[in-house]
Amino acid sequence: MQPSGGIKLAYALAVLNAVIIGFSFLFAKIALDYAQPLDTLMYRFAASFLGISIPVVVGLVKLNYRGKPIGKALLLSAMYPLGFFTLQAYGLQHTTAAEAGILYAFTPIVTMICASIFLKEVTNLGQKLSIFCSVFGVVFIFVMKGSGLNISNITGISLLILTCVSFAGYSVMARSLSKQFSPAEISYMMLSTGFGVFLIVSLFTHMTSGTFEAMLTPLSQPLFLVSTLFLGLVSSLVTALSSSYVLSKIAASQMSVFTNLSTIVTIAAGAMFLGEQITVYHIVGSLLIVAGVLGTQYYGGRAEAVPKLSERV
Repeated sequence: MQPSGGIKLAYALAVLNAVIIGFSFLFAKIALDYAQPLDTLMYRFAASFLGISIPVVVGLVKLNYRGKPIGKALLLSAMYPLGFFTLQAYGLQHTTAAEAGILYAFTPIVTMICASIFLKEVTNLGQKLSIFCSVFGVVFIFVMKGSGLNISNITGISLLILTCVSFAGYSVMARSLSKQFSPAEISYMMLSTGFGVFLIVSLFTHMTSGTFEAMLTPLSQPLFLVSTLFLGLVSSLVTALSSSYVLSKIAASQMSVFTNLSTIVTIAAGAMFLGEQITVYHIVGSLLIVAGVLGTQYYGGRAEAVPKLSERV
């Protein structure tokens, strides 16, 4: 039997997410040239919150939270975007982008472990080997570039490891909550919470330091505005909606491995827009990543073979 249309769409959206994440690193780098990390996050989620609020206000998107576990949805938002982006921002202050890339590659492994514990998702040997193949592909690229982990940066490494745990927790919990919330409801909760918290923190920080004008200065820069709109409307809003849909259709362990495809996109984007050279090890590592992603889905069986959450209760 062939995968249903919904499953095919889920796979397509998972790939789209990886492409968006891959490009988001370029736009995030541009935005950070004009604003502090917390300000960038505040404007990013302001754009995403406005983007999702417009269709809600005009009635194109219906939300209904009555009788639903709001506390669990808020906990989900605490993991992602709040926990993930906060830990990432402070983790990058103590480590390099290469170290972050290496550690982030282990997210599928952490997700697989969490999904097996909390969702009782079962992964066979083929899936496990495929996930490790994908992770090895990412690590291989960074190591061949001369990057590695500096153990002396224990604070930054610890924070970045927690970002993996945070994203894994989000994947597992979003998969569970997809029984009770629609993708739009989950996304609206995440984005509104992110905007509210980052706005309060940013305002408080500038008020206490007397640098309120510095928060508004980046808005006069066209490149910052373009980058923020991409990060907010595409990287945050689109990925929030699509990942919520994907997690309602396929297992969390299968979805998480797609994130490593973003490394390939980043390499391609760097070559196209920054003139960076693509070497043999980039190609080898990319092939390992793709093989790992395809293997995880292939050994996971047909789409209909993925147990529904209701069948695990």
